[in-house]
Amino acid sequence: MIVAIDIGNTNIVIAMYRNGVWTNAFRYETKEPQPEFFYEQAFRNILLEWQVTGSEIDHCVISSVVPDVNQVIIETVTSVTGKHPLLLQPEIYKNLDIYVPHPYEIGSDIVSNAYAALKLYGKNCIVVDFGTALTFTVANHEKGISGVTIAPGLKTAINALASNTAQLPVVPLELPESALGHDTVSAIQAGVLWGYVGLVKQIISKIKSESSTHYKVVATGGLSSILIPLESEFDAISKNLTLDGMRLIYAFQEKHEKEDC
Repeated sequence: MIVAIDIGNTNIVIAMYRNGVWTNAFRYETKEPQPEFFYEQAFRNILLEWQVTGSEIDHCVISSVVPDVNQVIIETVTSVTGKHPLLLQPEIYKNLDIYVPHPYEIGSDIVSNAYAALKLYGKNCIVVDFGTALTFTVANHEKGISGVTIAPGLKTAINALASNTAQLPVVPLELPESALGHDTVSAIQAGVLWGYVGLVKQIISKIKSESSTHYKVVATGGLSSILIPLESEFDAISKNLTLDGMRLIYAFQEKHEKEDC
């Protein structure tokens, strides 16, 4: 049994993997760092709901793009399970069997996505991750992570528009039928969501045109199913891709350490 904790700018996702499948998941809004007892109580409550004790957890892996909460989460997991979790970081990337450029700059979510795509699909991939940021990661068996493109995510764009204007509201992430809005809400939805349909298509097309390599396009992230017109652009949609990358990196690291002993 392995627990993966994916700490993002918008959400902290806690998921449990056993018997070959992700059986449970809990999504918690990322906030300002809290005291350890806050996270410990929350973690214990989640496990209680899943009917799992801390001692039953064999392994834990953490991916984080929010450094301020790393140590308190590590201490929480260690306290509840009695086991020290593996935090994905540059020293881990350097040991992987794929090339990871700029290890001290690249996000652990991007590394996890690329690693999972290559290992699970067996082909060179473009991973499109619809998260707080919209990222396009090119994963190549020979070159490893050969490039990344980053744009604001859907929610980020909607929130930025509302927070930087006096009269525009935050609107639901729902794709309207028309690209032309007929009130304020539909106008924003049309501009942002249909705009992102075009953005994603263009970036994928441009990446493919710059390479002679064939790429499988894999979409992931909590918002990957909102832009329905993009479905034909994706060869696969895997909402657990980041989690799968985390557990696969954990397994590789554990094997690597055993071989070194």
